[in-house]
Amino acid sequence: MNMYFIALVAPEKINLPVLKWKNFFKEHYGCIAALKSPAHITLIPPFWMKEELEADLINSINEFSSTKNKFEIVVKDFAAFMPSVIYVDVVKNEILNKLYESLADFIHTENKYPVKKDDRPFHPHVTLATRDLYKKAFYEAMDIFSTKKYEASWLVTGISLLRHNKKNWDVIFTSQLED
Repeated sequence: MNMYFIALVAPEKINLPVLKWKNFFKEHYGCIAALKSPAHITLIPPFWMKEELEADLINSINEFSSTKNKFEIVVKDFAAFMPSVIYVDVVKNEILNKLYESLADFIHTENKYPVKKDDRPFHPHVTLATRDLYKKAFYEAMDIFSTKKYEASWLVTGISLLRHNKKNWDVIFTSQLED
């Protein structure tokens, strides 16, 4: 069994500043959890699956993607899930919300994969620090990041499948969205 998740992986122009901020959290607060994956927006959170289903899941993601168009995402400034997650915020985007809903419905309708329905509302974001950011450090870091400004955008061209390699998350497949 391997652990997987499905996401929109940001391009290098977004990943570079995000990596810089993730390293800030590592250097100042000892946070390393967010460093284990590239900058991304999670669509389907981590789940365990037998490796034999991997090729099937890749085919399913490919099939789903073939009906979707490329679109732009804008990230702007910083926000948090109190009191342990700090992230780059994603500007509200109906196309992204619909993609998330239709992918979740598609994966669950396929009924081949051990993916549980996520009861939490979809809140797209790019994580900078998570589980290993403790309360005192969280408030200190939020004081710093709440005054920072950042804005960037990227064209989403595919949906990625990531697999955990016992240390980090590897992008093992990225589909292509239509033009």
